[in-house]
Amino acid sequence: MNERIVQYRDKLTGYWSRFSKKQKILLISTIGIILLAIVLLTVQFSKTEYEVAFTNLDSTDAAGIIEYLESGGIPYKLGPDGTSISVPSKDASRVKVDVGSQGIVQNGSIGWEAFNESSSLIGMTDNEFNVKYKSALNGEIEQLLKRMQGVNDAKVLINLPAENVFASPNEQEKASASVVVSFKPGYRPSQEAIDGYFNLVKTSVPNLPIENISLSSSNDTVLLPTGQGGQTGSLMTAVQENMALQKKFESDVKQSVKQFLATLMGQDKVEVLVTSKLNFDQVSQKENLVTPVDTENMKGIEISAQKIQKSYTGAANPEGGVAGTGETDVANYPAADTSGAGASSEESSSTINYEVNRITKDIVASPYVIKDLTINVAVEPPDGQQTLDDTTQTAIENILTNIVGSYLADSGTTYTDADLERKVSVYSQPFHSSGANTSGLSLSSPVVWGVGAAALLAIAGVVFLLIRRNRNKQEEAEEEIPLPLTPEFPSINLETVTNENQVRKQLETLAKKKPDEFVNLLRTWLADE
Repeated sequence: MNERIVQYRDKLTGYWSRFSKKQKILLISTIGIILLAIVLLTVQFSKTEYEVAFTNLDSTDAAGIIEYLESGGIPYKLGPDGTSISVPSKDASRVKVDVGSQGIVQNGSIGWEAFNESSSLIGMTDNEFNVKYKSALNGEIEQLLKRMQGVNDAKVLINLPAENVFASPNEQEKASASVVVSFKPGYRPSQEAIDGYFNLVKTSVPNLPIENISLSSSNDTVLLPTGQGGQTGSLMTAVQENMALQKKFESDVKQSVKQFLATLMGQDKVEVLVTSKLNFDQVSQKENLVTPVDTENMKGIEISAQKIQKSYTGAANPEGGVAGTGETDVANYPAADTSGAGASSEESSSTINYEVNRITKDIVASPYVIKDLTINVAVEPPDGQQTLDDTTQTAIENILTNIVGSYLADSGTTYTDADLERKVSVYSQPFHSSGANTSGLSLSSPVVWGVGAAALLAIAGVVFLLIRRNRNKQEEAEEEIPLPLTPEFPSINLETVTNENQVRKQLETLAKKKPDEFVNLLRTWLADE
């Protein structure tokens, strides 16, 4: 067994002695790099990757999550600031679901779940109930505010007055609320968002008017609802929207004019400047119109008619005297008619009801009316010309005049052709001087392409010469290397050696120092025999 090990060791030593010094260094370096890579990959794949599962935690929520993780044997890492907790990536989703289902994270606020825990065996006193109710109400409003966009944290304090059974609902003392909100970095709430905060608090607390709500931000800025001085944000938003709409309109007109003229004059030869004035006043109008059905006769439809005729026949009134003034007459009663003459009368009346058309119109005028528009165009003349010819310039001016007239048709102002022409301007001048064009080199210039091709050919020639030079050096080096000589096997003159010990020593020395030559010597002896 030991002899076999010695043989293997001798073989390895023989193989190792065949390598040169550079080959040995390269082999050792390669083995070392492979081992180092194996170690690094093993460490990398066996390392536990952590994922941030909870952020922006307060001390109470962080303590509850840590207790849950430790009880479940789940490894975790607490952030440097104590507000974030990381868990292994493979367990992150499950941990989030478990913690959320158990209600551990409350963001520092305790809501109605406070009533799930009984404080004593005999029940809850009125004072304890009131304290828990106010605390739970504050916590629920805080949790609702934190769910709104842009809100990072919120603190709410509700003041609920004592109820008076002898006072009517209108005479009851109103509730009040104080709210402090901190926003996420870079977030600026709009007036609509601020009104949403006030409405949320108002509808969450009974008998709480909006004027009794105090809302402030963490940087000591008082936030006001619409109607109490909080219209600035809404006004600024409307102004910004109007300015954006005006810029959008000018950009569309500029793009359409430039695209149309570019097809006539060529690309990059037209520049357009558009200025406009828009009216953003929104007008609401209501019209109640009554029109006849028959416009020719100016009559409506007869829906009802009534005709009354009366006739009377009897004695006539006395010719003279005052009624009831005789000695035997009753005062204020007519006296007896002694003339005996008869009298008759007729009365006729007719009533016809007509139905007409009743039209009610609610007209809301569009708030986007173009009041004024001007278009200024700079055109580069064709090659070889300094200015545009009159025909082309007149055609461009007519086109622009028609465009301006079509946009101002509904402006409410009548513009003449002369007025429209004054709103159009066409300017002609070369954009780049001829000297600059002749002296400068563009990418499409033949000179540039020629210089580039020459440079590539020069680089290719240098590379070819270097490769050829290296190849010649290698051929010369191979020619200078002498061919290996035929190995001469060492010989031992046994006739001159009389002592067997000396022969044995010489053979052992040869076997130790030159094992390959010793083996070849043995083969030679065996072949001779």
